[in-house]
Amino acid sequence: MEVVKRQFVLNKGSEKYIFRYEPGQEGLLLDALVASANDTHTDFDWFDAAVVSFKLTQSLVHQADEILYKDITDPLKSSRRGAD
Repeated sequence: MEVVKRQFVLNKGSEKYIFRYEPGQEGLLLDALVASANDTHTDFDWFDAAVVSFKLTQSLVHQADEILYKDITDPLKSSRRGAD
């Protein structure tokens, strides 16, 4: 079974930064963002690292929601039922 890699792409001016990682290796992605932000040979800076890490967080939250609500057709209706 082939592992599906995920990626984030950041376009900055004429440069394109592509970060690929395997699920479960998000920590290594964060390490790569830090290394890239510290690299004085590129224009990738801490703001760029923050943007990509924010996108990573959004992606992980979305994946968690998919797992949590996979058997529920409308999670908003389910949570409303509990409040009534």
